[in-house]
Amino acid sequence: MCQEEKRKDKLAEYSWEEIRQHATKTDRWLVIEGIVYDVSIWAKKHPGGERIIGNHAGEDATDAWTAFHADKKMVMKYLRPLMVGRLRPEDDYEADLQKDFRSLRRQVEEMDMFKPSKLFFALTLGQLVVFELLAVAIFWYFGTGVIPYLVASIFLVTAQAQAGWSQHDFGHLSVFKSSKWNHRIHIFILNLFKGASSSWWNYRHFQHHAKPNIIRKDPDIRLDYLFMVGKTLPIEWGKKKKGFMPYNKQHTYFYFVLPPLLLPIYFNFEIPYFLMKTKNYWELFWMYSFFARYLLMFYPFVGFWGTFILYFFVRFLESHWFVWTTQMNHIPMEVDKEKGRDWVTMQLAATCNVDPSFFNDWFSGHLNYQIEHHLFPSMPRHNLAKVMPLCKSLCKKHGIEYTSKPLLTAFKDIVGSLKESGELWLEAYNM
Repeated sequence: MCQEEKRKDKLAEYSWEEIRQHATKTDRWLVIEGIVYDVSIWAKKHPGGERIIGNHAGEDATDAWTAFHADKKMVMKYLRPLMVGRLRPEDDYEADLQKDFRSLRRQVEEMDMFKPSKLFFALTLGQLVVFELLAVAIFWYFGTGVIPYLVASIFLVTAQAQAGWSQHDFGHLSVFKSSKWNHRIHIFILNLFKGASSSWWNYRHFQHHAKPNIIRKDPDIRLDYLFMVGKTLPIEWGKKKKGFMPYNKQHTYFYFVLPPLLLPIYFNFEIPYFLMKTKNYWELFWMYSFFARYLLMFYPFVGFWGTFILYFFVRFLESHWFVWTTQMNHIPMEVDKEKGRDWVTMQLAATCNVDPSFFNDWFSGHLNYQIEHHLFPSMPRHNLAKVMPLCKSLCKKHGIEYTSKPLLTAFKDIVGSLKESGELWLEAYNM
């Protein structure tokens, strides 16, 4: 028996009842593969942010830990000193669904489904450059008349939207074996190419993946002051007479608020605020380098204020693309408080797919395979379709609903779910 195993055998044993008592802001234990870790102090140093650790305190975080960490040996070096015990043998069990899912993960690993295609990612990055160069060529050759301006804007919108999907690949460590290189390219695309922030994206996005559609744990559904989502919060707020908006009309004003304004207005305030608050001046520098780059590219054609207007016009159009695509997989699904579900059940309750096609795959950056992506966040997106039949079989075996729908139906369901939530709020408000 190796030293590591001997050490584990000597660890104190804890029941789930004891472990769940360590789930406060200053006292956090979690379980990974049957070993109990005290992450109370280390949580503040966690690269993914303190909140994601806090959201798993007192729980079995095995599947989340496995999903988010590509280099597990390296991560274990940080975890090993934090071991405080292990689960009691009678408490250390796997439900049938957990066993089958972990077996499925081992199967897809053996099938090399986590191995990226260099050609695929080279092409996805190459298209970003091509679309931007086409926009410059349009201005240079045809001038800045209405038609050339609109055509060039469409090319720029496409470049920015596709860059959004590309940064998502690197943010999930799906491209390189080295986390360092994934992070470097992530910063290059998101900060320099898109004018956003890698650290800000990581902070928000991994919370979303860890606890999708869970109230107070998923930042992507914190829309309370403008929109009510799901069925739980609208009723709660309605009964308490809370809210600043006519939520029963939210399916109407949605068109004029979230799709057109999220990127050009809200994100342009939230991201710099986040970087200033966290004193991440290095990323702030790279973020504002984007604007210097844009000015250098388009000043010769439209001048300073013309570049300013062009930027906001492109962001306005891109915001529609971004909002409809990112919300179609989640807003129509279950939005509720923490229920302590296992990894698979939790992810399937909060996500749905959009039917595969060449256009849907390209348009959404393969986010139409949202179920597979949430089950295996670090899997290269070109392999998600290959594991889809296996995920469907797992769901069928355990009686879990696997939802997939046409693209336009998915868009329609966003509005329909907002209408339903608004009506629930109004009904509870008038009780």
